[in-house]
Amino acid sequence: MSYQVPLADIRFTLKELAGLDDVLALPGYQDASADLVDAVLQENARFVEQAVAPLNRGGDREPPRWRDGVVTTSPGYVDAFRDYAAGGWQGLQHPPAWGGQGLPKLVAATANESINSACLAFSLCPLLTDGVIEALLSVGSDALRQAYVPKLVSGQWTGTMNLTEPQAGSDLAQVVTRAVPQPDGTYRLTGQKIFITYGEHDMAENIVHLVLARTPGAPAGVKGISLFVVPKFLPDAEGRVGARNDVWCASLEHKLGIHGSPTAVLIYGAGKGDVGEGAIGHLVGEENRGLQYMFIMMNAARFAVGQQGVAISERATQQALAYARERVQGRAVEGSPGPVTIAHHPDVQRMLLTMRALTQGGRALSYVAAAACDMAGHHPDAEVRARNRAFYEFLVPVVKGFCTESAVEVASLGVQVHGGMGYIEETGAAQHYRDARILPIYEGTTAIQANDLIGRKLLRDGGETARRTLQAMRATLDDLEAAASAASGDEAQGYSLMRANLAQAMQAQQQALEFMARTAMGNVRAVFAGSVPFLMLTGVLCAGWQMARAAVACQRHLAAADGAASEWPRQFLQAKLATALFYGAHILPRAAALSSAVQAGTVVDACARKADIA
Repeated sequence: MSYQVPLADIRFTLKELAGLDDVLALPGYQDASADLVDAVLQENARFVEQAVAPLNRGGDREPPRWRDGVVTTSPGYVDAFRDYAAGGWQGLQHPPAWGGQGLPKLVAATANESINSACLAFSLCPLLTDGVIEALLSVGSDALRQAYVPKLVSGQWTGTMNLTEPQAGSDLAQVVTRAVPQPDGTYRLTGQKIFITYGEHDMAENIVHLVLARTPGAPAGVKGISLFVVPKFLPDAEGRVGARNDVWCASLEHKLGIHGSPTAVLIYGAGKGDVGEGAIGHLVGEENRGLQYMFIMMNAARFAVGQQGVAISERATQQALAYARERVQGRAVEGSPGPVTIAHHPDVQRMLLTMRALTQGGRALSYVAAAACDMAGHHPDAEVRARNRAFYEFLVPVVKGFCTESAVEVASLGVQVHGGMGYIEETGAAQHYRDARILPIYEGTTAIQANDLIGRKLLRDGGETARRTLQAMRATLDDLEAAASAASGDEAQGYSLMRANLAQAMQAQQQALEFMARTAMGNVRAVFAGSVPFLMLTGVLCAGWQMARAAVACQRHLAAADGAASEWPRQFLQAKLATALFYGAHILPRAAALSSAVQAGTVVDACARKADIA
């Protein structure tokens, strides 16, 4: 089926949950009106539905081709990327001074989600380019910014992130690529990098690699890693592509999914090209601070990958719902004159509601995080900026981990809804499942996100941000109680159950936090044995909080619609409310079990030692 951007839910989430009006009122966004945002949403929907979504199946069936170091992308990708660049989409959130649109991250998040839903493999190229732009603007010299950022923002050039090596994997302390300083201030890089997304392609005239490497005499481990800009073609004095650099694509990986995205093995220093042996690169910032700088790009990429989880969930949900409404099989359990579509069967309805609830909960979570990032960067009050910065940094590993793990669940349910046809490639449901499976792995596995959440976020501030978030949730409990009092019948029961389950989930997280605080000093392994359950608990809770807020907002608008025109169609509000209440009844109870798993960390650690696993 064709993909349609869920504009109504995106608008609702922006305005009712993420505080779009407050973001647009921030200094620096004076020219970004609500009407402009709506126009961006409309044009983005038109573009991705018409130009990008048709690429999804073709790229899966006809992946990029490698021959003698040259990569030809899947049919249609070159034209679509040209249109993407011409439309100014790459520069949506980047500063006007560098050729961008200067819109809030919150607005860019909506466009990024939609392009990922349309074609996940295609969207990876601009995702990584955004990260390179952000890193160079944050820590690059003025000369590097002038040489590279305008071309990256315009889409003339694209960017990559080069971390992983065959012997290193996620352990970047093992990076051995070398960067030797030259008399002219440049460096010569030699080594091999693997898993480099869009490390070679034909969609842009140049590719700008950000590369982690070691200089001679650098300290061992992560403290000796530096960051370098290494372009495929060296720019000349006028900014045009010039000499071919000594970085070459040795092969492309053969993958489970995202077939349309070329994942390259890159060789630095093969002695080819126009510059002799060793790829010419420029140091970014200071030597031996490369990992610190790369984290700027990595955090941007991790948030974006979390949005990919929301995006593939949306695509899988749309397809499963369309199939369930058309597939006629069996009679209704209560009895029916003849066969009904499978959308009438209770368990299929449970699966579809689960898919929709996890998708909408993840969307709300990611948009709220994006709004906090905008507040952290632009609010005039320093205290408000600091509080939002801490909240955003707290949410990034949750958005990445929870939304991507949810995507695997949602895509798997999508296959299940299709039944046997879901296991057949022609339906497309299997592609979503295959594509989704990489999301909890790349840009840091779920365990890495969970370790970051506990080790860098919770332990750093003693859990203060988590406690502050719990405090904010208490106001939503009061709102749910009032909503239950104003409602009747099943709806009143739904509000009451959501309130009870949200309160239980809050208590579950509080108990998990107390366990980690008690245990961290005596048995840190026990704490980290429950790190992924804690991350998922936090995701279930925070997404549930947003769905509870959505339910309250729906009731308010439905009441207004009885006597006056509402901003949202009544049918949309009723469906949104039903999805939110389902989340409260069916998803929020997961929090208690996850908290129990966290608090069993000492037992898990003991079992792992006795089970002869290591």
